[in-house]
Parts: sequence; structure tokens; C-alpha cells
Amino acid sequence: MNEPSVGPLAWVHGSDAPEKSAINLGFMALSDCASVVVAATQGFAQPYGLTLNLKRQASWANLRDKLVSGELDAAHGLYGLIYAVHLGIGGVAATDMAVLMGLNQNGQSINLSRGLQGLGVTGPEALHRHVHQTRTKLTFAQTFPTGTHAMWLYYWLASQGIHPLLDVDSVVVPPPQMVAHLQAGRIDGFCVGEPWSASAVQQDLGFTLATTQAIWPDHPEKVLGCTRAFVEQYPNTARVLVMAILEASRFIEDSHENRRSTAQLLSAPQYLDAPVECIEPRLLGDYADGLGNRWQDPHALRFHGDGEVNLPYLSDGMWFMTQFRRWGLLRDDPDYLAVARQVQQLELYREAASAVGVANLGKEMRSSQLIDGKVWDGSDPAGYARGFKLHAMSDSAHRFASR
Repeated sequence: MNEPSVGPLAWVHGSDAPEKSAINLGFMALSDCASVVVAATQGFAQPYGLTLNLKRQASWANLRDKLVSGELDAAHGLYGLIYAVHLGIGGVAATDMAVLMGLNQNGQSINLSRGLQGLGVTGPEALHRHVHQTRTKLTFAQTFPTGTHAMWLYYWLASQGIHPLLDVDSVVVPPPQMVAHLQAGRIDGFCVGEPWSASAVQQDLGFTLATTQAIWPDHPEKVLGCTRAFVEQYPNTARVLVMAILEASRFIEDSHENRRSTAQLLSAPQYLDAPVECIEPRLLGDYADGLGNRWQDPHALRFHGDGEVNLPYLSDGMWFMTQFRRWGLLRDDPDYLAVARQVQQLELYREAASAVGVANLGKEMRSSQLIDGKVWDGSDPAGYARGFKLHAMSDSAHRFASR
């Protein structure tokens, strides 16, 4: 890979030097860990006096537990995982958490089995008919109960008139195990990050029914997360870590060739341990769904976008809390904005972005229209959470439950 520019060396001198010279950085075997792996292996952190020790984790639950215990200093993490720990939902005690930056947007997908394809279930309408006309519940896998994949799966199903908590069964499967579960017939479909959706297509075990960027173009996905205690104890280390990963994110998107070399790097056994031909196409935005359709996706996995991807928008964190409320993971409305201000480390991010010449975007909120036509802008989170036709305690849920 190309050698990165050294960047401003002033940060390693005097009071701005990192308090720790090495940190343990957790990640999962997913294409969207790319900026973390590139930062650690291609010399982006060393100029700032920091060594990044990569630690691949077997499941999101493992990663969460090691992050909370301090065995991991920071990690490539699910947005919803960081917020669930902060709020004390999902079976763990509340721990003050921090989102240092967004790592990526887009690039996950919902896949169905060849078995369903054989029954003619190749689109949303057919899936709706199948779910409501058969007595057998389909089983869908996602990667973590409060994670992004659970929320994308639930949101998409609900947008098609399928209640995700009552009309289907949902199970948790670690990302690298999805394809094996599909092959064994234990699940009928899944929502996961790449390269595991592409792998299912390549092995002729399933097809891509919907991409997550079709649910929400340029949606928030993975974040660089840590405990609030880590930020408070090691503020310079946290800032330098963000600087290094920002530079790696920019590097990946500098050229087509950099994306290709990143795919090659990720394919190694210690990272994704997957064939480069399962990683590279969708990393380049080249999609084949397994049903004969192929397209260049305008909202494929992206890591930087001149800083638009990396800014930890308050509204992004708030959205996940609205979905926790919608699906009964939160019994009451939290103070959405106050919680987001606690978790999203906007000031630290902006210092790091300015130091490496990344556009310092002034906004804290952004507005997006999702697949069901609803606009999310963070202005009325409690109203938004209550405004869905299908939710945990809706009339529809009671009707379904009483069948």
C-alpha cells in the first residue's frame, strides 16, 4: 500500500503527546473495519507516538464485554451497541460510553435463502404474502440485539407490513457464522455487513433482497467507540487515535487502487479471512444480487466523504434510541438530545479533524428520508418514535398477538 503522509508532528511533542504509547483496538471480521485495520497496519498512528494493537473478536457480545472491562481500549463497534451499554439495556449494567467518530456509512444487506427463492419469494411483496399466508414463522438472523443490523432488519420488515417481533423469529448470529447458518437451514435470511452477504451470493446459498442504503441512504453504521472513562483519562490518546483513523479513512477513498489494496489487505487470515473476490466488488460499489441483477450502487460503503461520514452527528445517535423506544427496548423516552451530547464526542472529533486538515463540519444534526417516507432530522425524537404504524405495543401488535 502507498505510504501515508506523516501529518502534523507537533502533536507528539509536549502536553499533546498521547498518554499511552500503545492501545488495544477491537474489531470484528467485517469489510467496514477497513479504516481501523489500515490505520494500524499502514503507519498512520506511529507519527503521533501511538501503536495500535488489533484484536479480532468472535462476537459483538465479546467485544462489548472487553470494551467495558478495559481489556480493549477502543473498538470498531455497532452504533446501537455503544448506546445500549450507555443506557444499561440488553442485560448489562449502564456504563458511560463515548462515540469518538463515525467509521462508515452504508454497505450492509438483507439476504434470503435459496429455499425461499424456490418458493417464489424474491421480493418484498412475495415475502409479505408468504409471512402472512403460511403458519410457519420464518427465522431471520441479525448480529446483536441492539445493533445496527437488528434495527435495519426490523425497520425494513416493518416498512413492508411485517411485524419484526411477532410475524417472524429473530436470532443472534455472529457475522462470520451467517453463511454457515444459512447453509445448514437454521435461518431463512439475515441482515449482516460485508463480505458475508456477498459470500452467500457467491456460494449460491442465498440472494440479496435489500441493501441497507436502500432503507436509509448514507445511514450511520459502525463507530469508533470506547468508555467515557478512557476519554477522560487519556484525552490526547483518544484525539490522536481519531486523527490516525481519519487519515486512514481519507487514504482508502483517495483512489480506486487504494480501495483495491484495502480489499487485498482485509482478506488476510488475521482480519476477514475471506477471499478477496468476496470483499472487493461491494467495497467498490459493484453489486450482484444473486438473482441476475447487477448495479453500481451510488450509496455503497464509504469511509470518509470529506468528513461527512466521520462526524459523530447528534441526530445519528438519537435515531438508534428512537428505535430502541419503538421496539420496547426502552420503556420510557430518554432525554434523547442530552444523552447524545453525553456520548457523541463532538469537541474531541473536531479538534482531531482540524489537526489533520479534514473539513470541520459545523452541523450537529442532519436530515434524511428513509424507505417508508418518514423524515428524520432529530427535531422531535419522542414524536418520531411514537409515529410508526408498527411498533412494540401498537394496535397491530395486539392484533397479531391475538391470532
